[in-house]
Order: sequence, then structure tokens, then C-alpha cells
Amino acid sequence: MELFNVYSLYPIEPVRGKGCFVYDAAGTEYIDLYGGHAVISIGHAQPDYVRAISEQVAKLGFYSNSVENSLQRELAARLGRISGYDDYRLFLCNSGAEANENALKLASFHTGRSKVLAIAKAFHGRTSGAVAVTDNPAITSPFNRTPNVEFTPLNDLAAAREKLATREFAAVIIEGIQGVSGIHCPTDDFLRGLREAATESGTQLILDEIQSGYGRTGRFFAHQQSGIRPDLITTAKGMANGFPIGGVLIAPHFEARPGMLGTTFGGNHLACAAAIAVLKVLERDHLVENAAEVGGYLLDELRRFDRLKEVRGRGLMIGLEVDGSGPELRKKLLFGKHIFTGGAGATVVRLLPALCLTHELADRFLEAFHQTLHEK
Repeated sequence: MELFNVYSLYPIEPVRGKGCFVYDAAGTEYIDLYGGHAVISIGHAQPDYVRAISEQVAKLGFYSNSVENSLQRELAARLGRISGYDDYRLFLCNSGAEANENALKLASFHTGRSKVLAIAKAFHGRTSGAVAVTDNPAITSPFNRTPNVEFTPLNDLAAAREKLATREFAAVIIEGIQGVSGIHCPTDDFLRGLREAATESGTQLILDEIQSGYGRTGRFFAHQQSGIRPDLITTAKGMANGFPIGGVLIAPHFEARPGMLGTTFGGNHLACAAAIAVLKVLERDHLVENAAEVGGYLLDELRRFDRLKEVRGRGLMIGLEVDGSGPELRKKLLFGKHIFTGGAGATVVRLLPALCLTHELADRFLEAFHQTLHEK
């Protein structure tokens, strides 16, 4: 049997990692400024994280959600305190797409409505409901397309207000920062206005913080810069530093009924141990603050580069609009400078490094990137 070939692969296989570096079998060192789609939050093979997973799997790796699991309660308490949402409740699942599926379901249960308003160019996942609110026809099959989902432009508050005023929508879903479309930030005024319009219409506001959360932007969640509080917050990627987990933070006004949500693997013992370790390291090593500081430095320096059309983002979630081919520039960085970066479309290079990125590594990237931009 062969693999079902749906990925475009670079001919490089990382076999180990440490901090912000990965290494291939020959020992070649690469600076990792992509973190596997913003997943590596505290660094590859972080010692406390490795120890926590090793100790937990030696005791109990899994049992179902039909029994008590004190690790789930510890994770919920820590996440609530660190994020500032200690009055919310947590539902644990396996991925970001699954988190969005459950958030959409909760909004529909709560309101009795079936329609959802999403944002143009959004990406919320590839499962049925998540891809239905994703604005990308290339990955939305005919089965997933539904008249129950409508789209409105990012940062066009008048258009969003007009749709929500119909009181037809169970939810409006928006990313803290649009990632896959190329790092596009909602303005604070747009988020505040969307919160107000959702409240007025009885619509539940879902903030997808799967890529932009867990400290990546210099705040625990990106939307916190605007001062709003959503009804539902979804999280996943950086939550367990590579171990599969997702979650929905649920406001107090939602009713929990036995059987309304469920999962086999979600919130298992090993996943919770990994996620708790991440929160401990984030807090102890002040990695949210580091993301703000080093990310701010990178953004300031990159905005001085004369061969970039635009630099977008916050903290360590950065999009570089290049004057030319983004994929070709990424290949030059990878094979010529041994630096992993991400892409978005034809002209954007994405930077999503671990939150432990240092000023020294930022400077190494800036020098290599400047050289690559000016190569003929």
C-alpha cells in the first residue's frame, strides 16, 4: 500500500529537533521559523514537556471520557487563569477543525438557528462544518456547500451589521488573525462592532484562535487586544506543542446537557499532560511576553526592507507580501540558507516560529532573508 498523495513535499526529512532548530538524518541544521503550521509553541523537544509526556504514558496514556480525569480539570483551571477566561468552561477534543465543529454546534443548539456568518478568505478546517465556513472552493466539496453559510468581507462592519440584523444567524465566526489567507488582521473597531452587532441580534460570536492563540501574537488570544469577550473561543495548534488536542472555551450562558457533545480521544490523559506542560512552560519562561518583544522587533526590522510590498501581523505571526514568487523565495531560504518558512498563496511568506525565538535567531533570519531578497 502507498500513501494517498495529497501533500506537496519538500525532499527533506527532519528526524529530530531542539528549540527552534530541526535536523535531518545527515545532521544538517535548519532554523525552524514555521513550527509545523504554528504548532510548536514552546520549542522542539522541550525537556519539561518531554518529561511530562514520558512520565504520564508510563502511568496511563488513555482511558475514555466515561470516567473521572483530574488532568482535564487541572488543564481547564490553568488555561482559565492564564488566559483570563476562568469563568468559562472547557470542552476538549482532538483538533482545530473539531473545535470549530463543536463551537458551531453549540451556537446552533443555543439559538435554535441554522445559519452561520463567516468572513471572506477565512480558513476554519477541513471537516464538514469547518470547511463549510471556510472560503476556499478548492477544498470545499459539493457535499460541504450549504445555503446556511454566508460570507462577509473582513473589516467591513456595515456589511456584517446588515446581515446580522436579520436575526437569522446562530453564529458569526472569525479568526483572531486570518492565517492561511496570508496574515490579515481584523481591526479592533471591527471586532468591537461585530461583538456589539452579535449581541444585539442574539448571534453567538465565535473567535477561532487556533493559529493566532496561545500567546503567538503577544497576547494569550489575539482578540484580547480589542478588549472584547467572545461567546466561544476555539484553540488547538500551539496547545500541546505537537500532541493532537483541541478545545472550546465556552461562556457561562451555555447550558451543558449530557450527550450533546462527545469524543473518544479528546482530553485523554496523555494529551492533557502535554497541554499542562505547555502552559507551565509558557508561564514560567514568559513566552507570551517574548513573542510580543521578539515579534515586535522582527516586524519593525522587516518593515525597513525595500523589497517587500507589505509586512503584516502581530507578535510571532507574520506575513510578508513579496514582489515575486513566494514559493520560490521559500525554496531559496530552505535550500540555500537552511531556514524553514511557511507560505500563503502565490506571494506571501509566513513566519510562525516557536515562542522561544531569540533576538539572535531573529537577526540570523533577517540577514539571510535580506541576502535572499537581493539575490539575482
